[in-house]
Amino acid sequence: MMSLNLSSLPGFRDGRSLTLTRRECLLGAALLTLEARAGEKGTLLVTHPCGLAHEVGAGRPDQPRRLAAIADSLAAPRFSALRRAEAPAATRETILRVHAPALLERLERAAPQSGLATLGPDMVMSSGTLEAALHAAGGAVFAMGEVMRGAAQNAFVAMRPPGHHATRDAAMGFCFFDNAAIAAREAMRAHGAERVAIVDFDVHHGNGLQEIFWDEPNVLYCSSHQMPLYPGSGARSERGAHDNIVNAPLAKGDGGARFAEAWAEILPVVDAFAPDVLLICAGFDGHLHDPLGGLRLQRQDFAELTLRLMEVAARRCGGRIVSLLEGGYRPEDLAACVAVHVGALSGA
Repeated sequence: MMSLNLSSLPGFRDGRSLTLTRRECLLGAALLTLEARAGEKGTLLVTHPCGLAHEVGAGRPDQPRRLAAIADSLAAPRFSALRRAEAPAATRETILRVHAPALLERLERAAPQSGLATLGPDMVMSSGTLEAALHAAGGAVFAMGEVMRGAAQNAFVAMRPPGHHATRDAAMGFCFFDNAAIAAREAMRAHGAERVAIVDFDVHHGNGLQEIFWDEPNVLYCSSHQMPLYPGSGARSERGAHDNIVNAPLAKGDGGARFAEAWAEILPVVDAFAPDVLLICAGFDGHLHDPLGGLRLQRQDFAELTLRLMEVAARRCGGRIVSLLEGGYRPEDLAACVAVHVGALSGA
């Protein structure tokens, strides 16, 4: 056994020490080399002020201050090397490659000129919601394009509303359009990707992604998530029409060790799938203080998983990663978790 000072690792600046095995230290050194290589090409941060204009009313979890906290965190000097870009709006054609026309038409009709419109128990629209949702989807598409053409090694899209619950026909779970599904479609349609892997560590299962890609052998969807919990899907037995769905449910109270075990099952599947690009649904509501989940994860758990995903991406797809913000509803914890995630991606 040996001791490693965590102040040398991205995202850890408090000088704590951690006892690690020799194997873990060697793995850590290899992953730090991967980070350095990623930093040479650069990490892209994509966001847009309109994400703050999606108002949901007091007392609801997906508040604009989530994005404000992330912006403050990523304004720190150590992130000065990030390339920053504004998310464009997705076109109707791009949205309709994933979603039914009736969904887009319903959202356009429901969008209020002022005040709030309630579409369901967890779906609220303000006058800024539709624009924010279009820019969230467009930011995912833009980031995918930049990574696929080699302008960035990887990208993080800090936008709301999130996306992984939206199905082809329905907006649900705070999600209006399925941003990851839209980006995956564009990777294959416009950038020559033959195989796309989507990995999801949000505390909630991405039922929308599972539904949309259930019958697509060239898209792999893998998720760890708490069960039982909204939306109720994500059992191990749900495997897709081509064994292209991998669900690794966690139980309330599970912490970092069980989380790592779940991903130790998933990562070899992603590796064997050999994707052309890796999409991450980066939900941080598994944090132990998050109000919507019951897992007991800490920020280092997200940092360590990010590094392991980077290792797979470096081996299988030239390091190409596009990460999209999903959940995380305690702003101060969300900001800290995003910082270690982006710190790992960028080597900051």
